[in-house]
Amino acid sequence: MFRCDPFSNVKEAECLAKWQLIRLDMLLGSYQNMLKWYSKLGPLQDKIFKYVQREINDMEESEGWKLDEEEEQDGRDDAWPV
Repeated sequence: MFRCDPFSNVKEAECLAKWQLIRLDMLLGSYQNMLKWYSKLGPLQDKIFKYVQREINDMEESEGWKLDEEEEQDGRDDAWPV
């Protein structure tokens, strides 16, 4: 058990170093837990990106007929001599 308090009294010369090691260990544990969550969320994020990309492609395809008409009109204008 950690008995020294580096903020009120330092009874051991290495008290602050011990406290820093404990805090560093806690930070490392938190970081490892965060990495576990990210590894679980990675596949879900990929699925969401694929779904959104598919929806965007579907919207572009559904509006493609508008672009085809505009291109045909542009093509007719090119046929007339200037």
